Amino acid sequence: MTPKAKQNKLYLKVRNVTKRFGTFTALKDVSFEAGQGEFISVLGPSGCGKTTLLRVVAGLEKQDSGQVVVEDRDVSDFPVSKRRMGIVFQSYALFPNLTARQNIAYGLKSRKVTQDEIKQRVDDLLELVGLKGMGRKYPARLSGGQQQRVALARAIALSPDLLLLDEPLSALDAKVRVMLRSEIRSLQQRLGVTAIMVTHDQEEALTMADRILVMNQGELIQNGSPYEIYDRPATPFVAAFIGSMNFISSAVKKEKGLYQIGAHLLQVSNENGSSGLKKQSSAILAIRPEDVMVLPKGGESEVNKPNVMNARVENMEYRGSVFRVKLRLSMAGNENSLIHSDIPSEKIGRLKIRETMEVPVHFPTDRLRVYSADHA
Repeated sequence: MTPKAKQNKLYLKVRNVTKRFGTFTALKDVSFEAGQGEFISVLGPSGCGKTTLLRVVAGLEKQDSGQVVVEDRDVSDFPVSKRRMGIVFQSYALFPNLTARQNIAYGLKSRKVTQDEIKQRVDDLLELVGLKGMGRKYPARLSGGQQQRVALARAIALSPDLLLLDEPLSALDAKVRVMLRSEIRSLQQRLGVTAIMVTHDQEEALTMADRILVMNQGELIQNGSPYEIYDRPATPFVAAFIGSMNFISSAVKKEKGLYQIGAHLLQVSNENGSSGLKKQSSAILAIRPEDVMVLPKGGESEVNKPNVMNARVENMEYRGSVFRVKLRLSMAGNENSLIHSDIPSEKIGRLKIRETMEVPVHFPTDRLRVYSADHA
């Protein structure tokens, strides 16, 4: 996994946006920026405010405070029609009584565009989204993936400066989602349009976005590249929400880079999540399952490596190329001693790992993260 670097001209600024519905605050002082041609994903659990944020940017909702600025122009009070934005909804929102061609052409008819120009534009768009020859079909005769392509073509028909996608793939089956997310990303890059996509699917966000905004309870928790969000989660919430994460509580900071868990001392080279943590403070250690290393029992590597603890294999779940193995660390009195390790199937066979056996487990110093217990 490598970070995606972009130095694009700043296009969109969302400044200190707050939105309330009665006594409920859906957005709390949210700010972020987007560069020209950048693909941003807004990720978070249901009810976190991500769709409300998209609707505020689109002009479908009026913020209570804050600004939406597009190319140095404050559009906070502009209606949708004045914002030059294309919107693709989760439900497709196609007109059932219009053909695919007519749906795509719908917005063009209100512009000063000739019939020949409309026909050419629709033909180009149908080919662009892979629906050449299907323009005369009504939505009921199209698959879910095809309907979403029509919705996408309709959204870009007016050459918007900003493309807004509200969970566009959530209603599709898994294989179609994987195919369409690649197509949408490729199309967005070819058009050079700035895009903001709301999703609750972390895999979509990680594979499609240049940058991810992680939200929870109306607040922006972390803003970073997919690499940063996955590899350097700012809080336990982000760490748990993006991918899988093991948390080992009841750790105590002994000194910089050294933490005690029961009778064990673990070295940590990455303490970015523990800002201000003093000696003897309670801490939480976190590590991804793919970074938990099961070693050959009694091997030389077991002796020479730091951060090695014994564990008992509680359960093994076959997942094709890997096993998700549940391990109970040898930590008397610690209720949270259960962790998971993702072990390649080949290694499972080579080390003859079985349930109930005792194995040495290594925690690489550069893969452990530390969080203050106050963040739990």
